[in-house]
Amino acid sequence: MDNKTIQSKKTNNVVDDYQNNSCEIRKEISKGTYLCLLFVVALGTYFGVVMGVGTMFSVIMKTAHDLLLNTAFYIMGVAVLAGALSSVFSEFGVTALINKIISPIMKPIFGLPGASALGAITCYFSDNPAIVPISKDPAYAKYFKKYQWATMVNFGTTFGMGIIISGGILGIEAGKFTPSVVIGTICAIIGGIISNRLLMRYAKKLYGKEAEVDQQYLDSEIVNVKPGYRKVRSGSPFQRGLNATFDGAKAGVDLGLSIIPGILIFCTLVMMLTNGPSLVDGKEVYLGVAYEGTGLLTLIGDKISFLLNPLFGFANSAVLGLPLTALGACGASIAGAKSLAESGLLNAHDMTVYFAIAYCWAGFLSTTASMADSLKVREVTTKAMITHLIGGLCAGIIANYMHTLLFMIF
Repeated sequence: MDNKTIQSKKTNNVVDDYQNNSCEIRKEISKGTYLCLLFVVALGTYFGVVMGVGTMFSVIMKTAHDLLLNTAFYIMGVAVLAGALSSVFSEFGVTALINKIISPIMKPIFGLPGASALGAITCYFSDNPAIVPISKDPAYAKYFKKYQWATMVNFGTTFGMGIIISGGILGIEAGKFTPSVVIGTICAIIGGIISNRLLMRYAKKLYGKEAEVDQQYLDSEIVNVKPGYRKVRSGSPFQRGLNATFDGAKAGVDLGLSIIPGILIFCTLVMMLTNGPSLVDGKEVYLGVAYEGTGLLTLIGDKISFLLNPLFGFANSAVLGLPLTALGACGASIAGAKSLAESGLLNAHDMTVYFAIAYCWAGFLSTTASMADSLKVREVTTKAMITHLIGGLCAGIIANYMHTLLFMIF
């Protein structure tokens, strides 16, 4: 075999590897190279001019360090406890019981079969993509039409990270924002219903009402479990409980680690765009300490307050950065909410509105594409993002008026 043939085979293997991983091959230097460089330089120049280059780097490092120690590990702790509880519930049938209780309401509300309730519970105790392995089980997917199957992208996101964000907010100031979590959860689910129904309308036109979920969408190797039964660990009840607790806790550690990059990157950026300089003797001064910033988002919020106030009613325009962060990283937005709340800049009303939006969105920009690809419904990716964006905004608007109305009455 000559060298040209060997080189050709190597090239083909590289191409196959990229194709198998759903990647694309492009020129080493493209238009995106210059756009990326332009964006980074422009952002660095903006912060450097306003804050000073040395101060900028000091703020970035100290903010990221503080977020890691005081927020990321806090959220990881919540994730570990939530993961352990979720695993124990699943092991001893509590999850199945909850599934049976809420299954009858899924069809009239979401337009999905009762089996979808299991997906809601699983995502609530985990993250958005947790809907994928469940949905790809043939014993589960058989209950769905293809147009319903496509909406599982938004459905999983509606409930994803529910216990993580709820636990994170409930832990702030000894449960001070409990009413915000309760009201916000209801509004987030309403936003999810709007999101799913909008996507379902599009999916019906795309696939038709009668198309079934084909074998190509499933993982055939998954072992089917007879209806009415569940798989459990071997051993005594105590041993099963112990193993379930540790397995769930380990999964919580993995989830906690996975959200650290989002917290450090997104939250640092948003905090620097939201907060202003430190105050020393009534004067604004940059000291290079954590959480200083340029106040750009606050300024923008003040400029468009005529639009935001009727919709969301934010008392503090600095809160605007939290939902924006939740678009891509829900964990990072929890970090921001915790920081603002402890600084006295986030009241109960604003927390309710933020929570409803963040819970509904759950960082969908970072997960929707991969979820749609795994479920083999790439063609609905853009529509899924647009409809879920609308759903989250609706959740925030509803939360604004629901919180105001309830506290006027009571």
